[in-house]
Amino acid sequence: MDRDAVERAQRRLAGLREGRVDNATLEATLERARAALEELAERSAELEATMPQRLGGALEDALRTEVLPVARHIAEVRGLSGQTIRRLERLQNDLDAERASRVEDLALVVDLITSGWRGVERRLDRLERILDRLERSLEDRPVASLYRIEEQRRPSA
Repeated sequence: MDRDAVERAQRRLAGLREGRVDNATLEATLERARAALEELAERSAELEATMPQRLGGALEDALRTEVLPVARHIAEVRGLSGQTIRRLERLQNDLDAERASRVEDLALVVDLITSGWRGVERRLDRLERILDRLERSLEDRPVASLYRIEEQRRPSA
């Protein structure tokens, strides 16, 4: 504030304390108050008219700068999660196919082992039959005498 205005205000206050009121000063003060009220009314009407537009613009700017990037991030996360789900489903299908293949392989190995043991069992049965025949033929034959050559060559002393 400038000093001149402060001095005028102090003089007026001093005059009011003394009880002297100048009508011209009072009228001028009232006129200034009316003008200030009119200006205040105009500015508030102007604010009422422009405030919704300004507020809407500010909200749009805020949404554009803050919410749209978040929406993009959410869409990206949604896409990545869908891609992850598809990959997991493909892995599950691959694992199921691999498991079925391993079960088939195991069944084949079991069949091969079983048929191998059946072959071994048949061979053992055949060998047992051969041994039985040999034993029977040896039992049926007369026993041969066994002479040692060493005993035959020794002169009788």
